[in-house]
Amino acid sequence: MFDRDRFTQDCLDAIKETDSHMAVKELIERACADPADLLRGLGEPTKAGPDKIYVSDELTILNLVWGPYMTLMPHNHNMWAVIGLYTGAEDNVFWKKVDGEPGHSRIEAAGAKAMRPGDVAPLGKDIVHSVTNPIDRMTGALHVYGGNFFEEPRSEWEPESLTERPYDVATNMALFERYNADLAAAE
Repeated sequence: MFDRDRFTQDCLDAIKETDSHMAVKELIERACADPADLLRGLGEPTKAGPDKIYVSDELTILNLVWGPYMTLMPHNHNMWAVIGLYTGAEDNVFWKKVDGEPGHSRIEAAGAKAMRPGDVAPLGKDIVHSVTNPIDRMTGALHVYGGNFFEEPRSEWEPESLTERPYDVATNMALFERYNADLAAAE
């Protein structure tokens, strides 16, 4: 069964390698090769939000759960990331910056990736993406970031005008809680 502590240690060892991003990708591919095993190890998702497996200045590992039909606006991470899906569905739209000064850019859609259990996506440090769970149940994914996901200054893009603004961690974490409250009210 998937072992959180062993995986964390493997990731800590991997970030010491020259190509740490790809070394972590290989670890997530191995973990996601058996989505059912990963689901048993992490547990059936019961609420939306990040389960912090490990957080340091060099590495963040999350079991990230998206609520049904949940969407997160376009954002960047300013660090590499690797995402591996173990249950549900995740649709990513990838965006490119088209104009504006740094910190005030606009974006336009440049591609997409529909992820299903077993799929893994490496994201470079400059990638901008938005995420949607397109189904009516929880989606779970293993996320690994090459830094402190919660402390790194980054940007998000307002969904109507597609203009850049500072990423607000508290507002985005509150979005998960709003989805959880809606789910509880629907039961």
